[in-house]
Amino acid sequence: MNFVTGKTSAVRSVKRGRKQARKSIGETMGAEAGQDDLPDLTLTEKAYQQLEELITTLVLPPGMVLGEQNLVQRLGIGRTPIREALQRLARDGLVVVMPRRGILVSEINVRTQLRLLETRRVLERLIARLAAERATQEERGVFAGLAQGMRETAAASDDLAFMRLDAQFNDLVAAASRNEFAVRSLANMAGLSRRFWYQHYKQAADLPLSANLHADVCEAIAKRDGKAAEAASDSLIDYIESFARKTLDT
Repeated sequence: MNFVTGKTSAVRSVKRGRKQARKSIGETMGAEAGQDDLPDLTLTEKAYQQLEELITTLVLPPGMVLGEQNLVQRLGIGRTPIREALQRLARDGLVVVMPRRGILVSEINVRTQLRLLETRRVLERLIARLAAERATQEERGVFAGLAQGMRETAAASDDLAFMRLDAQFNDLVAAASRNEFAVRSLANMAGLSRRFWYQHYKQAADLPLSANLHADVCEAIAKRDGKAAEAASDSLIDYIESFARKTLDT
């Protein structure tokens, strides 16, 4: 499966809609976005978003030592925002601060991923239901656009577009749930989950199925159907858990 870097029309429309919903997203999660939205972010948020994508797409692989000065040169962002972004990535579990060795990209462990999924199942079901109940009309329109974008990435098997849409979905469903405690608990897991998927999807994943399952959650939320949102969330986690277990055999 190759990288497809061109954006579909649905992805572009989602980005426009997501800018309209930025205020509510920012209130709940803090601003995070795809590369096209970076000019609207703080320097720390830009550094975090770029580093998180480099780590989750394995450009910065597990075990790699990260030097602040090299990252400053690579990203064109100052040392203080880089340091703050690395602190946040450490809280997310994507990097590890090692005495006398520096900052390392964390290793990937399937059994850790399975434990993470136990927690994700409960939190994601709750957040999906709350989002269906509490999303504004504007946000429901963005969810409908995300569903369309997910189905287009499924048809095109567009892996990079899927990862970016997935990040946008995570931001929006968190904002729409209006529950900062559940959101805060789930936020730490997002990067670890995306990186695990990215490492193994070529061998074990069904990208079109995953994208369509995400679309099902988006459509249930857009329709304000809390029960359907819970069921769609459980189906998505069922698939993700099955995918994780397959990696034990690959």
